[in-house]
Order: sequence, then C-alpha cells, then structure tokens
Amino acid sequence: MTAYRQILVAVDLTEESAQVLDQARKICCADGKLSLLHVVQPVAGPYLTAFPGTQVTGNETALTEKFRETAEHKLRELAVRVGLDPEDTMVLTGSPGAEIRRYAEQHGHDVIVIGTHGQHGLGLLLGSTANAVLHGAACDVLAVRINTEQ
Repeated sequence: MTAYRQILVAVDLTEESAQVLDQARKICCADGKLSLLHVVQPVAGPYLTAFPGTQVTGNETALTEKFRETAEHKLRELAVRVGLDPEDTMVLTGSPGAEIRRYAEQHGHDVIVIGTHGQHGLGLLLGSTANAVLHGAACDVLAVRINTEQ
C-alpha cells in the first residue's frame, strides 16, 4: 500500500473515529502529517426544512454555532488523545461531502480517510458522506469500514 505524506482524516466525532485514525496512521509515511476535519451541517438546512410548515425563527444560526463550538472542542480533545497537534484540526460548516473535498484540494492532501458503516444495500454501501467524498475528490480516498462490534 502507498504511504502518503498529507492525510486528511474526516471524522464524525463518534467513538468509531479511532478506527478511522488507526487506518490513517497505517498509510502515513514516516515524515507524513495527519490533519483532522469535522463538518457541521447547518441546522436550518437539512433538519428544519424537512418538516412542512416549520418556521425559521432566527435561532438556527446560534444553534449551528453552538454545534460548531462543541465540535471544535471535541476535535481538539481527540487530537491530543491520539498524539496529534491540536492546531492540525479544522471544523467547517456546510455539506460534509463537498466541504471535505474542497478542503482536501485547497490544502494539497494526498488522500482523504473517512469512515463508513456500509450496512444497507448498494445505494448505502459507502454511506452518504463517504459516497459524496469519493465522487468528485481530486485525490485518493480511503473508506474505512467501521466495525461496530469492537
């Protein structure tokens, strides 16, 4: 397997993130660098508009910002716990697949490592975010099958 120098590890901040990080470390060359990324979806977009008649109250932006702050804290904690520099973390807001691809391309990453549950049928084989990253990424993508029985 190829050893990569610039690895973007996209994590969802669940317990399974450690499995994704383990695989990223395996493909990282000796002088390589791992960067951690998490993407927060805006609250008003995919959640509130799914329910007909839902009123946008103006609190959605504040709620999204609170989710972002929480994610930043958790991502930095994860970095410290696994021995990475907390400065090599980034939290973005937007569509996860698109933001992960954009960030990787803008920062010259050689590979994106992302977890997938892949549990139900061909359409969900990779999961929606992993599938969105895979289709359109300018670099290699490693989809790590998450083992939920650990």
